[in-house]
Amino acid sequence: MRILVTGGSGRVGQFAIAELLNHGHDVINADRVAPSNPRAPEIAREVRFIETDLSDVGQVAGALTGCDAVIHLGAIPSPYRHADEHVFRNNVMSTFATLQAASLLGVKRAAIASSISAYGTAYATVPFAPRYAPTDEKHPLLNHDPYGLSKEVDERTAEMFHRKTGMQIAALRFHWVAYADEIAERAAQLHDNPRFDDWWRLFWGYVEIHDAATLCRLAIESDGFGFEAFNGTAADTLSNIPTEELIRTVTPEAEIRQPIEGFSSAFSIDKARRLLGYDPTRTWRT
Repeated sequence: MRILVTGGSGRVGQFAIAELLNHGHDVINADRVAPSNPRAPEIAREVRFIETDLSDVGQVAGALTGCDAVIHLGAIPSPYRHADEHVFRNNVMSTFATLQAASLLGVKRAAIASSISAYGTAYATVPFAPRYAPTDEKHPLLNHDPYGLSKEVDERTAEMFHRKTGMQIAALRFHWVAYADEIAERAAQLHDNPRFDDWWRLFWGYVEIHDAATLCRLAIESDGFGFEAFNGTAADTLSNIPTEELIRTVTPEAEIRQPIEGFSSAFSIDKARRLLGYDPTRTWRT
């Protein structure tokens, strides 16, 4: 397939492009800036780059012309580094513009970057943990910040375009996407203090960048699910304390609804496994 990756110059975008290329796809990168990340795969920098205002339907449509699918990764990745209204407007409008352009061109496959932040726990002023574990995609979205709210609205936007056009759209709820060395450093910090940096409200989760890129590819290659949201995390936590013990000790208010074996993630990835064939293999433990 020929696939447009919006935000393809970003951290996840560059690895997603490399993953797609390595599996035989043709890729175009649409972003505000050309790629410059020195840690990105060299192959990703060689694809065609189109400078694009992702909030402009016409510009996105121009970049998307001739493509079979789009992976929308372009967004401001967190709140508070910009004005709230700018974070919200940028993220929501770029998602709408991308899916509107896809619908006008008859593109039938899309994936958008959502976030575990959509559950509302990541950036709440008063920290709180998810209500239950394993946290699945049915957990309520309880946002207190413009970034999490933008992801919630993005998902509703994607659901609307599926109803309107039949477009298959996956909303990928990524956890903290990081490089292996960053993950190892955070795991060491949490070894000494499971409450470090309020990581308990994220249930000590993460996803290594190669697994995040694989999830992007699988979301485009898979068939038959209409619109769905998928948790995108590693298979384990960042802690060397068993997950159930961590939850009972640090966040006892969270209900454990099903057994969580060993150090397994407190976010359920069963749905992504079942519908997309997602099987994360990267872990700081090895």
